[in-house]
Amino acid sequence: MNSLLRLLAVLGGSIVLTLVVSRLTDLLLRRAAARRPETPLWGMLRRCRTSVRVLLFTAVLRGAYRQIEWQPLRDHEVAVGRLLTLVLIGAGAWCVVLVSSAVVESSYARYALGTRDPSRVRRVRTQVTLIMRIVTAVVIVVAAAAMLLTFPDFRAVGTSLLASAGIIGIVAGVAAQSTLGNLFAGFQIAFGDMVRIGDTVVVAGEWGVVEEVTLTFLAVRTWDERRITMPVSYFTGRPFENWSRGGIQMTGTVFLHCDHTAPVALMREKLKEVLDGCEAWDGRGWDLSVTDTTASTIVVRAIVTAKDPDDLWTARCAVREELVTWLAEKHPYALPRVSTSPAVVPPVYADGVSERVPGSDA
Repeated sequence: MNSLLRLLAVLGGSIVLTLVVSRLTDLLLRRAAARRPETPLWGMLRRCRTSVRVLLFTAVLRGAYRQIEWQPLRDHEVAVGRLLTLVLIGAGAWCVVLVSSAVVESSYARYALGTRDPSRVRRVRTQVTLIMRIVTAVVIVVAAAAMLLTFPDFRAVGTSLLASAGIIGIVAGVAAQSTLGNLFAGFQIAFGDMVRIGDTVVVAGEWGVVEEVTLTFLAVRTWDERRITMPVSYFTGRPFENWSRGGIQMTGTVFLHCDHTAPVALMREKLKEVLDGCEAWDGRGWDLSVTDTTASTIVVRAIVTAKDPDDLWTARCAVREELVTWLAEKHPYALPRVSTSPAVVPPVYADGVSERVPGSDA
């Protein structure tokens, strides 16, 4: 009976102490958040309360479980102590990851609010994302190693493996050459400012927006909401278009094939009229000129500008649609057509002899 009461006292005391400490910590965080509402850190740290409770409860129980004089617990004292140690390590790793995430996200949120340059915000966001993935991976590896070291058998195995670590490292390096290449390419992308989350890119002939960047792969969301997943080494070893690099303002072209009789001057005036009514046009510039000619058509190029790739696409579509519709309604002769008229008869001169075609036998 005495051992059962001691068991309940230790468990109850651990639970009460954990709840009291976590409650006081939560009140302090709420008070700090109320005093500094512009800093989101304190509110984000409150998301860690579950992991903190598990950590505190396990730590208190790990230190007091030997005081319990309960025979079944005495028989398995080593196993219970090792189990509590494993839970303590896991809860500590969980808490470290959540606290690190809160600190990093808070810093990024404050930077994003105080910076008006979207390109810098996207760059910092990419770096922050990769930093958090690195921190999480390191914490998991360290926690797993610490858990394994709690077992004496693994300590002996680790000592024997340490002697052959050089050979194992060489074999692992050769086998994981591609993975390591992507890993270092991820660092190069994050801190070399090559491509960032939110950038508009063209890769492998596909237009899309960078949605996710990890240490090994990069995901691009296309205009039709498909996801293209590519290794990050692709972006360090091959050329690609980054439409968001150096500013998101862009200039686009619209090509029209018209008949030689097309009224180019009137088309130029119509283009200006269309752009004046187009909200996607930013007003920076426009132009219309004949850039090429063939045996049956001329190529008319219209130039439009926009503040970002999405507006540029909208403006180009609007210009193309309005000009073609206007030509079909007002100047149908200006559209391309296949000539089916008879050949022109050569003129006849006063002596009754027709004009000879050079190179003919007539």
